[in-house]
Amino acid sequence: MKLNEIKAKVGSQKKRRRIGRGNASGHGTYCGRGSKGQGQRKSANLRPGFEGGQTPLISRLPKLRGFKNPTKTGFQVVNVGSLNVFKDGEEVNIQTLLEKKLISKKGLPVKVLGNGKIAKKTTTFINREKK
Repeated sequence: MKLNEIKAKVGSQKKRRRIGRGNASGHGTYCGRGSKGQGQRKSANLRPGFEGGQTPLISRLPKLRGFKNPTKTGFQVVNVGSLNVFKDGEEVNIQTLLEKKLISKKGLPVKVLGNGKIAKKTTTFINREKK
């Protein structure tokens, strides 16, 4: 293979539109612009979204403030004080938290916050389980 022998794939490059080369070319007289009107004129460079004076779609839609993060991870919050529902020596994990109805979903990660005091001796085993 040589650099001067490399060719583009068939159909990957379009032929340029040769405008104003007579009616036999298919782009004569009006050169594909049609007859009369704004688009036919020389300086018909309209801005994107222009709809001929009609209120454009982008202006007709309501403005929504802010942004919704599609990759946001929601946490389930459990306070230390609410762990008093467990008995002494009982293991605290996602399954037991679900049984005691301290969390509602198994798939979401759990955050233990320091609000309140724990009076029981429990073994905590909270891990992130994959769905």
